[in-house]
Amino acid sequence: MKAFTLTAFGQPPALVDRPCPDPGPGEIRLRIAACGLNFADLLMIEGRYQERPPLPLTLGMEVAGVVEALGPGVAGPAPGSRVLAFASAGGLAEAGCFPAAQCLPLPEPMDFATAAAFPIAYGTSHLALSRAARLAPGETLLVLGAAGGVGLTAVEIGKRLGARVIAVARGADRLAVATAAGADIVIDSDEGDLLAALRAAGGADVVYDPVGGAGFDAALRATRPGGRILTIGFASGKVPQIAANHLLVKNLAVIGFYWAGYLRFDPGALTGSLKTLLDWHATGGLVPHIGHRLPLARAAEALDLIRQRRATGKVVVTI
Repeated sequence: MKAFTLTAFGQPPALVDRPCPDPGPGEIRLRIAACGLNFADLLMIEGRYQERPPLPLTLGMEVAGVVEALGPGVAGPAPGSRVLAFASAGGLAEAGCFPAAQCLPLPEPMDFATAAAFPIAYGTSHLALSRAARLAPGETLLVLGAAGGVGLTAVEIGKRLGARVIAVARGADRLAVATAAGADIVIDSDEGDLLAALRAAGGADVVYDPVGGAGFDAALRATRPGGRILTIGFASGKVPQIAANHLLVKNLAVIGFYWAGYLRFDPGALTGSLKTLLDWHATGGLVPHIGHRLPLARAAEALDLIRQRRATGKVVVTI
């Protein structure tokens, strides 16, 4: 089979021939149809991700496809079933083995590309906003990087949870995408004084930040007393340094959120959240935005779209 494989951290991955794997205990093998990409894939290439799987490593953390085989002790889903799966790696290939417990059946109307764009971005925003930050109806949610893969889902879910949403993104095209997702106020991060614009918009009760850097600093100062700030990632490449006295004076909470970490200490929260999200999608409540679809042969180009921050919504590789 073909697989987009990393053989050394810090070196570019390549499309290579690898043996088709056999599923181990508790696993299923998928014939992969689509794989969603994430900023975490870039960190993994550089060896800077929170976890370092052994090399060689096939990239790709969220996939959709058809079950081909079951490993020992696995009762289902049955071969021929359409499923989505989330894992630490393995998605950018023609086939792969994934834990059966991390697979969910696809609703019949959902196509493979949509499914591959779904679990991590929506799952991150749903659990972060509803569980970690306890976003309440009527509160104001500020989303940084609001046109990116996870940021756009935070806009959608924030509106679903009854919040007033301020979306910050770069450029008119990205702001238009955030507006279409339901943002009440949009702010161009490249124009003028971001802090002044946030204060003019009334500040925020909850901040959702997958970017870090200067945007975090402005958001911290614009957060209302008693607010909660979610650190989701650092796409800017700059990890904020937080002055604790600001937290004390305004009674603020900064909450780190790592979606995949729940696989170790509360996997049921992930699967429960995804079932809720799939129900919302089935009733038209969520509309995934796939900004780019590229074939497996162009996987490097697909990752560059994320690296250069040229993507809106999700980037999906079709197999």
